[in-house]
Amino acid sequence: MYFAALLARTEDGWEASDTELDDVETLADLAELAREAATDDEPVLACIEQEGEWFGVVRVEGEDDPRVFVSDAAAAMRSSYGEILLSDELLGREPEDPDALDQLVDLDGTEDGEPEPVEDPVEGDEAEPEPAESAPPGPIGDAALLADLGMTGKTLIALAPEDALNEIADALGCTDVLEAVR
Repeated sequence: MYFAALLARTEDGWEASDTELDDVETLADLAELAREAATDDEPVLACIEQEGEWFGVVRVEGEDDPRVFVSDAAAAMRSSYGEILLSDELLGREPEDPDALDQLVDLDGTEDGEPEPVEDPVEGDEAEPEPAESAPPGPIGDAALLADLGMTGKTLIALAPEDALNEIADALGCTDVLEAVR
């Protein structure tokens, strides 16, 4: 079971709203959703949890790039909502979407659509399996994204997934606001 909420800081405190992620496909989409909830350039936190498995927090301020923390990248990778947070940059891998030149010419210099030469396999050689899309187990991202709001990176990393959003709300002083949208 998933829960997702936006916490937007205003001059009167924090406002919370639950949010549907059905139309969100990328981190950029989630950041745009958060910006729509923002007041001026105040921070907005997009919080996502999968009960007992993992949680993620995305901090958006103005037009700055979103800052992301995920408690367990490997668990989040198995989730369609988690995959939204796990960008290629965050995982330290090359982007999946090549640029236009790479789309026109393969790395071996052949144009798309040309058959590649087939090599005869050497006896005893086995084809190497394609690497599976994976992520490292454990936390990944910017653990200090809440430090100026009252929660250190060390504390954020140590949170248990089942209590994380409540602990974050306690540190921000907005437990009642978050509970109202649960």
